[in-house]
Amino acid sequence: MDDASMVGLMGRVTGSVGPGLVGEVIVRVRGGAEHFLAYPADGRSRMERGTVVMVVEHLPPRTVYVEAVYDS
Repeated sequence: MDDASMVGLMGRVTGSVGPGLVGEVIVRVRGGAEHFLAYPADGRSRMERGTVVMVVEHLPPRTVYVEAVYDS
């Protein structure tokens, strides 16, 4: 899957995402759901398990930068 097709996809945090952490998100892709390592897009936000996120950058093969979709 190329970078452009991942950007804009929605996912959910399954392992806390934040500064100094390697988080994890699950994203629906290729007819299923896959886990990706995740970092905050702005480098300083913290997103807890269950937060709905959007992919803003994809670094193949399994790393994404995300931002929260809804304000908390």
